[in-house]
Amino acid sequence: MAETKSFEFPVVTLAGEDAGKVSLSKEVFKIKDDNRQAVLDAILTERANARQATAKTKKRHEVSGGGKKPWRQKGTGRARAGSNRSPIWVGGGKVFGPDGNQNYTISQNKKAYALALKTVLSQKAIKGLIVVDSFKVAEISTKAVKADLDKLGLKGKTLVVAAPSDENFILSVGNIANVKVVSASNVSVYDVVNAQNLLVGKDEVKVIEGGLR
Repeated sequence: MAETKSFEFPVVTLAGEDAGKVSLSKEVFKIKDDNRQAVLDAILTERANARQATAKTKKRHEVSGGGKKPWRQKGTGRARAGSNRSPIWVGGGKVFGPDGNQNYTISQNKKAYALALKTVLSQKAIKGLIVVDSFKVAEISTKAVKADLDKLGLKGKTLVVAAPSDENFILSVGNIANVKVVSASNVSVYDVVNAQNLLVGKDEVKVIEGGLR
């Protein structure tokens, strides 16, 4: 008998009530190997590519001053000095400081990144994954949505994968601490690893699977 390529996973409402089951792909949510190197490379890649490289120091030609020789060349008993913009002077230019044009971008093979994402999703399927039937709420209310999330017994950081059309819910959780909302197409390895809970909409699960199969 051929082995099935999917398994059943429970679905709940925002209030924590049973809402049936959803079929999840074993190829995406049941990877057995930990693939540590692929996961580590994915996290390093994401974090490096998120750096803005805005740090900048002034070189010798950019600092003010230096128009006049500090003292005459000979006869003072001091070392020769031609400008107070010299790097060895306090307030002088920096020699090897960042210039604002640093490029920290690194890349990872697409298949390796996909493997890393499937691996961390599989780990969350063991502990931390909650599939919700819908994120639709009648109105924008942080208090009401927080009360619902509390019923799910969430502790620690929570990553929510919701559709852009769930605007009322997204706006409601905007001020709730330790809750981050992303779309199914923007789920990252680092975000999944960095969260204790992964809250995914029933429809968004299929979007995630579609991008990884």
